[in-house]
Amino acid sequence: MTTSRHGGESERLAPVIPLFGGDAADARVSSASANQPQDEAGPRDPQPGSPTVFPGPSGHEGGVGDLSWHPTWTEEPVDAAWEDDIATVVDDAEAALIKRLRTRSLSEREASQFLRERELGDAAIDHVIDRMRSLGYLDDSALAEQLVHSGVERKGQGRAMLVQTLSARGIPREVIDEALDALPDDDADRALEFARQKARTMRDLDRDTALRRLSGQLARRGYGASALTAARQALEELGRPVRRAPAGTVRFE
Repeated sequence: MTTSRHGGESERLAPVIPLFGGDAADARVSSASANQPQDEAGPRDPQPGSPTVFPGPSGHEGGVGDLSWHPTWTEEPVDAAWEDDIATVVDDAEAALIKRLRTRSLSEREASQFLRERELGDAAIDHVIDRMRSLGYLDDSALAEQLVHSGVERKGQGRAMLVQTLSARGIPREVIDEALDALPDDDADRALEFARQKARTMRDLDRDTALRRLSGQLARRGYGASALTAARQALEELGRPVRRAPAGTVRFE
């Protein structure tokens, strides 16, 4: 405090002095420095040659190379769990396919559809099909030969019906053609052989009815234009007298 002109004490205030010493410039510098981000506020840069330290659970630092997963890290554990689930689904689908193949032969297309019904993706389906093919469980060529043999020997099917049957099973056309090329005879010969067998069961029918029924059976088995010719020849070879229905008689088939 200072003395006034009138003998009293002056009310002028003394200058403000920083609490911790230093001048005003230092105070301003300290204030500005306080507003700057501190080194400890951000991530510390690793020192050259120092080992990498990974954060551990609950925000604490882990040891060197500690890759224990933090609950907030989601990408990698989700991917791992997803891969485990997919592997399980693929294994289950493959086991189910093998079980089906033990009871019935399938083409590759049928096997793919079987796997697709179990919600497998295209990549997983291709993987399983390749594995089944390598193990010999899937073989379109062998299946085509089996179906051709069965169609000819047991069902008396012609070439057109064989093509239709194999195509319905999903066998590629080039595999079908290869299997058909292995047949020892042509459609006309097989149609006549089938007609001869069936003609023996039609002895009690008049010729027109026998011809209509026999040619219809041949046509349904895929013999096409050979059906009528083979039916006529088979009935002629049977050597039975022609017996026609009496005039005015109506026959119900």
